[in-house]
Amino acid sequence: MNRNGGGRGAASTEDMLEAENNRLSDNLATKVSTLKSLALDIETETNDQNRYLDGMDGEFDSTQGLLGGSVRRFDQMLKSGKHNRKLMCYLILTLLFLFIVFYFLIGHVTRG
Repeated sequence: MNRNGGGRGAASTEDMLEAENNRLSDNLATKVSTLKSLALDIETETNDQNRYLDGMDGEFDSTQGLLGGSVRRFDQMLKSGKHNRKLMCYLILTLLFLFIVFYFLIGHVTRG
């Protein structure tokens, strides 16, 4: 009688341990699934950011080319004589005037 009762207790303990193992295994599977989902989200975000940076690189290259051409033309205008110096003074005064106007407009908009 003792053996039979002891056998039931051992079987009960084994069933309890197996149930605990199954629960922990399911819990681990859930956590692995969550981590996999996070890794895929990180990969998607990284790919999106890389595409965005590649686009910005192209835009900076085109802007650099445009700015380089403007600087070359500006340099040629400075080197070409008195008439262009007069034109250069008008250009500088116009840019200065526009800067002051924009400064006051932006100041007025941010205060109001």
